[in-house]
Amino acid sequence: MTCSALDTVEPQALGVTYTFTAADSSTATPYPLTVAFTGRRKVTQHEPGAVDTFEVIETVTDVLPSSGRVSLSTRIENIPAGTWEVTARPQERAGTDDPPAEFLPVAATTTGHTGFAPLIKVRAPGVRLGAWPGLVTTGAGAALALQSLFVGRMGLPALPVLALSLIACLLGVLGARVYYMIEHPVRRRGWMNMSSGMCIQGFVLVAVAVLLGGALLLKLPIGSLLDATAPGLLLGMAIGRLGCFFGGCCAGRPTASRWGRWSSDRKLGRLRLPTQLYESAMALLLGATASVVLVVTDRATGGAVFVAALAAYVAGRQLLFPLRDLPRHTTHGRHIVLIVSIIIVLGAILAGILSGGAIR
Repeated sequence: MTCSALDTVEPQALGVTYTFTAADSSTATPYPLTVAFTGRRKVTQHEPGAVDTFEVIETVTDVLPSSGRVSLSTRIENIPAGTWEVTARPQERAGTDDPPAEFLPVAATTTGHTGFAPLIKVRAPGVRLGAWPGLVTTGAGAALALQSLFVGRMGLPALPVLALSLIACLLGVLGARVYYMIEHPVRRRGWMNMSSGMCIQGFVLVAVAVLLGGALLLKLPIGSLLDATAPGLLLGMAIGRLGCFFGGCCAGRPTASRWGRWSSDRKLGRLRLPTQLYESAMALLLGATASVVLVVTDRATGGAVFVAALAAYVAGRQLLFPLRDLPRHTTHGRHIVLIVSIIIVLGAILAGILSGGAIR
């Protein structure tokens, strides 16, 4: 299945990627590289006019020496549909010595056709279309399946809990979208914009709120329901984070380290710290730990497992945030959240022990 059916759908845009190799030097410092993209539409009925040409300047501010292949993608919107010939020319910045002349890659020319703009905005080398929704949906399914196992183990009604969890998932997606738009007001371009994102914080907040409200309405034991949900929630996030890695979101900082993995943020494909994979592994480990605790305990812990697991996940995210290629909005917020999360983890563990959950 391809997206060819959308090739001529309006609005149209042109996506172009220039790929070069970073300078191979162990002594040079990171250097900027400016690339000028110039395009000319191939027309046959008349001479090219002003609307049939464009020039776009893009700059990579921190090319890391010895970091290998770098792909710079740009999108040109509000141009006529058709076939375009595009040339990318690296430029020396006037009045500066960066990048050094020997680091300047060669120019390149290619020909391509415009396409459906929302798809063009999310296509780039290293980005797999459909990876994010596919893996997030898979994660949700795995989460519900694992939750059902613990629901049966704890003697909770399976069908009501499943229906409640499905509603929590759907509303959680809405919460993730709202949270993202609040946190990134500059990027507000409509609810259906495919290049905009979602935040896992919003999903968890809304989903948990729905579970709590539903438990009260259905007169379900809240602690048992939350404990049964914890392993599946973390498993779902572990699978979903793989979608972030292959889908080009939540990208890590650039690196030249052997521990880096080539990935993209939909604009720059380069060697990066794979923070999405780190977070996926962390969620998987916490989910496995929560599962083991629930299996070996004789009875539910009154929600202590859920609170401890979720707080540990929040604490782990604070440690991973500096590895992301994203600016932070506060100076001390991350440290405060980290300390509070650790305190909650310790308190939840103590509460679980005092609740009398015996070990089999």
